[in-house]
Amino acid sequence: MGNCCSDVGGGMTAIGGTAPSTSTSNQNDAADWYFKSHGIHGIFSQIELSFSATSLRDRDVFSKSDPMVVVYIQERDGAFTEVFRTEVVLNSLNPTWITKYTITYQFEIVQILLFRVFDIDTQFHNVEVKMLKLEEQQSLGEASCALSEREESVPSTHSQHQGKLTVHAEECFSSKTTAEMTLKCLNLESKDLFSKSDPFLVISKVVESGMSIPVCKTEVSKNDLNPTWKPVFLNIQQVGSKDSPLVIECFNFNSNGKHDLIGKVQKSLADLEKLHTGREGENLFLPTPVGHDNQNKALKSKLFVEKYSETVQYTFLDYLAAGFELNFMVAIDFTASNGNPRLPDSLHYIDPSGRLNAYQKAIYEVGEVLQFYDADKRFPAWGFGARPIDGPVSHCFNLNGSSNYCEVEGIGGIMMAYTSALFNVSLAGPTLFGHVINRAAMIASQSLANDAKKYFVLLIITDGVITDLQETKDALVKASDLPLSILIVGVGGADFKEMEILDADKGERLESSTGRVASRDIVQFVPFRDVQNGPSVVQELLAELPSQFLAYMRSREIKPCS
Repeated sequence: MGNCCSDVGGGMTAIGGTAPSTSTSNQNDAADWYFKSHGIHGIFSQIELSFSATSLRDRDVFSKSDPMVVVYIQERDGAFTEVFRTEVVLNSLNPTWITKYTITYQFEIVQILLFRVFDIDTQFHNVEVKMLKLEEQQSLGEASCALSEREESVPSTHSQHQGKLTVHAEECFSSKTTAEMTLKCLNLESKDLFSKSDPFLVISKVVESGMSIPVCKTEVSKNDLNPTWKPVFLNIQQVGSKDSPLVIECFNFNSNGKHDLIGKVQKSLADLEKLHTGREGENLFLPTPVGHDNQNKALKSKLFVEKYSETVQYTFLDYLAAGFELNFMVAIDFTASNGNPRLPDSLHYIDPSGRLNAYQKAIYEVGEVLQFYDADKRFPAWGFGARPIDGPVSHCFNLNGSSNYCEVEGIGGIMMAYTSALFNVSLAGPTLFGHVINRAAMIASQSLANDAKKYFVLLIITDGVITDLQETKDALVKASDLPLSILIVGVGGADFKEMEILDADKGERLESSTGRVASRDIVQFVPFRDVQNGPSVVQELLAELPSQFLAYMRSREIKPCS
């Protein structure tokens, strides 16, 4: 299979199709609305980009390169801004990546894209993709093109002609229907010498050119010839239509990336539904080698559809149009590790020239996006980790200095309260998140009790590692049942690897000290150095927020019209 589906976890975890709330159409709706409200009109549509490469350079000594694609878009000033990263493919010079990038294509604007391919060093294979420092990786080359150059596919070769990157562009058509399937196989062939096979499935769509584009892969079922995989969720948008052909391939996982093809079938979603209804299995087959006239070799191994159902998944925009609001809250780190605010090297230094410090930039850039979804623009704002005048260290104090209310007016109000607080508190410590999370959760809980159409977003801006990790986990697990998401923005050059524990992007939900597991992922962590001006801010912030919002609404069976 050309190693196309390995990831940083060793290729054994599922990629794509793992939850109904992660459909790319949801974040597209949110981005569309934001763009239109900021005057970006004209002829535009959502374009999904898929990536594959051939004949890449081999930069590893004892194995093949482990490539990842990074996408940049050219801004008005000519500079390129990073907007997307694929997963890492292990041990492959001819990779096909599963993770797709969705971009808003504007007819009247020339949109220049830059694609850089990196070989990810082995020591970083267990690091979350967005946390990788690109300067620590080896470049395999780069290519660029205008988005308007796209045909069925856009082949691009970097200047030294040491490999070829192919970018397949396809317009996204919105669909609210999602198919949920539980797939299993029986009597798989054993491909390993001393044990049974370790099978996984790859599901690909077939486009008009005949090319197969991977949509998702299942997890690996270890040492199992009769595996049943976790449910797969496919939005009709992802595959084209219910009658569009899908190729389902079963592979035996090998840690060196050279996965063995056990067998395959080609079926549409409609065909798979019939298999489920008739409780029938479909024999896998192996393709006939090139140059042979014989038919494909049918195998005894069979694919079964244990479960098939279709549901209408309301989009983020459906809820907003029905009157639901996102209410913005902010909490700012005032711990001493930020440095003396009176000194220029402090993250809290207020530059007399008006140049914004890291916290001000984060408040302004992040707040500008989130305030758009807040009707009254009155924002609860807190500080933590500081000692108010003549008082003990507080881990949640009102930023406006009031002892009675915590709200400020607009982003400008947050900026003014922040600046004022710097002159009225002494930076202290330690860095504790639990108090502000519990305060935000209390507000969300009160709103829920009043049956309000509100969902809350708490922005925490911090410069370092928290010291109450378990208490924070407890607070997050408890808050996971509430209409609340938490966006953590890291400023400065600190190592934020611990934040990965809170941001459950790898699928492992947080667990409290009592053993309770979070009902859903409510945290997104973003290093501010990766959040720049322009549409990339929108895409970075909206990457998980709509899906977290929808996961809550669906778990409570709340519909837009209710």
